[in-house]
Amino acid sequence: MNELISRIATLLYEKKAQQIVALDVSALTVITDCMVIASGRSAIQVRTLADQVEDRLAELHIHPLRKEGYQEGRWIVLDYGSILVHLFHTEEREFYRLDKLWDDGTNHIPLPFEDDEK
Repeated sequence: MNELISRIATLLYEKKAQQIVALDVSALTVITDCMVIASGRSAIQVRTLADQVEDRLAELHIHPLRKEGYQEGRWIVLDYGSILVHLFHTEEREFYRLDKLWDDGTNHIPLPFEDDEK
């Protein structure tokens, strides 16, 4: 599963997503095992990020079980079962603070490009 999380996060990174975070929430909820959370600067970019993830994973025959929020492009959720991908417009991300809600201080999943951002 960490390989898929890394792939999703890298796809988002390549499309200039901001504040990409991956969290293992398996001990905190039964709805999913992991969350990947990222932001875009506009509704168009948020939709582009969702399209990128969905299209590239479809090439691997991995399809979301559900997709919510695409039309508005303010908060899109791609549900891959064990992984939820949350793509926010920056304003919604600041308001909902989802990554703060689910981060218990020990469940951060390292991403391959994090050293590049420092």
